[in-house]
Amino acid sequence: MLIDDDVAVQMTVRLLLERAGHSVVTADDGRKGLALCKSGDFDLLFLDIFMPGMDGFETMRMVRQQRPQMPIIVISGRPISSEADSAPDFLTMATKLGAISSLQKPFRPADLLAAVTGCLEAAERGSPARPAVLRPPRNAP
Repeated sequence: MLIDDDVAVQMTVRLLLERAGHSVVTADDGRKGLALCKSGDFDLLFLDIFMPGMDGFETMRMVRQQRPQMPIIVISGRPISSEADSAPDFLTMATKLGAISSLQKPFRPADLLAAVTGCLEAAERGSPARPAVLRPPRNAP
């Protein structure tokens, strides 16, 4: 499952995952995603941190109450502050609050697929994946 308010991100992630053989269900906000979580059986959740209405942190907290074992990968494309060096590190914060992995937008397709594989393999073994924060190289376009 993917919860992200950005349609372009939804389409990109869905395309990459479906090409890799996964089924993908999307929601464009936290409340819709929570409703889908209650009614569906998902192996993994991709969750945007910054969304209108219910943000990713609140959504993650509520998903954890419903489905505590579901691996969550958080994604985000920006810090809150315009000064990147002084901005809080929301991706790291999310992994400390229960996300298994995180990806900074824009991410490379290989990083996305590696994060999915790592989380699904860890879930199969019954052991939590090591939290990881993946960021694009500083000179990436």
